[in-house]
Amino acid sequence: MEPSHENTAQNSIGEPTVQAASVGDRRALHDIYEATSDRVYRLMVRMVGIQDADDLTQQVYVRAFSKLSQFSGDSKFETWLYRLATNEALQHLRREKHRRTKELIVEPTMLATDHVEQDERIAMLRQALDQLDPELRAIFTLKEESGLSYQEIANTLDIPEGTVGSRLNRARRELQKLLS
Repeated sequence: MEPSHENTAQNSIGEPTVQAASVGDRRALHDIYEATSDRVYRLMVRMVGIQDADDLTQQVYVRAFSKLSQFSGDSKFETWLYRLATNEALQHLRREKHRRTKELIVEPTMLATDHVEQDERIAMLRQALDQLDPELRAIFTLKEESGLSYQEIANTLDIPEGTVGSRLNRARRELQKLLS
């Protein structure tokens, strides 16, 4: 019996799909990848830059698929996957010892009449994000780009939920300072 297709962008990956994938079901592995790869890739772009996002996204899935048996089911599968992705990005940043310019994806709802002004705002935001500490950038990105709750971010980064709030506030204050 094939796993159901319950893994649309809004739905969580279900336990049957994870279980099937953990025993090597190629369809389940494909379903997980298709349902989550865009979000993991966007997280990587925000964390490490567009230059390394493809490679690191693939590394996340190699690591995730080899460790599926370690997924306990205590949290959503996506939270566990974000933890792996965030850790991979932070390790990469530590190895690289330098920050690269990140490519921001402009959402279609951000249409501005003055494209020059919009480009300037995007460049300023990109520079400000680049200057944030990688762990603050991770929390900010998980909240603002990925839309995770404080609890999901806490689970992803293995920190207390209150720490998420204080670090998110710190990230926002530092961004505000950098942008003014």
